[in-house]
Amino acid sequence: MRKKTTFVRPDRLRRNGPARIFVAATRQNDGKTTTSLGLIHSLKQRFDRVGYIKPVGQRYTELDGHKIDEDALLIRETCDLQGNLADMSPIAIPRGFTESYIFSPDREKLEKEVLESFSHVASESDVVVIEGTGHAGVGSVFDMSNADVARLLESRVLLVASGGIGRPIDEVMLNKALFDTRGVEILGVIINKVEVDKYDKVNRTVRKGLERLGLECVGVVPYRKVLSSPTMEQILEDLGGKLISGKSGLKNTVGRMVIGAMAPHEAMDYFAREVLLITPGTREDLVIAAMSSCVVGIGKTHCVSGIVITGGIEPHRNIMELISRTFIPVISVPEDTFTVASKVNKLIVKVRPGDSEKVRTAEELFEEFVDLDRILEKMA
Repeated sequence: MRKKTTFVRPDRLRRNGPARIFVAATRQNDGKTTTSLGLIHSLKQRFDRVGYIKPVGQRYTELDGHKIDEDALLIRETCDLQGNLADMSPIAIPRGFTESYIFSPDREKLEKEVLESFSHVASESDVVVIEGTGHAGVGSVFDMSNADVARLLESRVLLVASGGIGRPIDEVMLNKALFDTRGVEILGVIINKVEVDKYDKVNRTVRKGLERLGLECVGVVPYRKVLSSPTMEQILEDLGGKLISGKSGLKNTVGRMVIGAMAPHEAMDYFAREVLLITPGTREDLVIAAMSSCVVGIGKTHCVSGIVITGGIEPHRNIMELISRTFIPVISVPEDTFTVASKVNKLIVKVRPGDSEKVRTAEELFEEFVDLDRILEKMA
């Protein structure tokens, strides 16, 4: 771990309360939460008191009577932050809230909740990371868009976009237009998930392209497959399935799917690490083939990451005995194979508490490819 520096002293950033960075993205799944993870990790090496708040959340869990955004839970646990969890997630939008708000709007109430929570977090922090909810306009329907919240909290924005050159720059400028209407400054731009073989070209070109438009690129981050690969635990939860066996393997990551629509000897050519086998419950031959490949294989090279058995049919008890010897997670679901494969393909991969490899990767990528010194210099 790097030593804390005195490049920017906390007192220089606290002239009007703590320094604050609002992390927004140009669209869903651009890497906003992983950027927040990496940012907080790096800030903690420089400042003793780093705070976090996600003013408006959508995916939440009930905890001690409060609706807490899942990202707030992740950040607090992973980054070992202190403070009241309810203050880190003051507003979580339940089902039906939007329709109710349209007929009975109360902007002042929402703003008060956010400001009160932020003041609590800020009072214990030298710098606060504020995580948004998607692009600049998300939340407009109930008067709490990212642009509105950034203005309310008097924060400048670190904007994350993914991809190559043209599309991310276009999307950055579209988002900037809305932030501009609220008088919110873009502190810098991070281009995320850049293909490794195109990295040098994108890095050089996107920096110049943003500079021409009056924006500074403070980081170009390469794509890492592990951050886009769901774990068996997420697949189990999102499918709402039943875990038959293999609890210890739920952290296995899935990189691709194999559908059980071929002969066992053909399927065995595809059995490997990070493969998810999705097969009807009537195809016990494929389940046996996957298990056998793992048992007789060398190490874990030939072990699939997991198996989803469709149609609500569970294996015979003799097959279950073989399953129990491999530690491969096996999930049973009632839906048909096509439906399940479609759901898995559409999964939005989120980093979760306990995903140590993903957390470590996010932290390392930020530290190596994002210029935190420049961000802090612009904030001072």
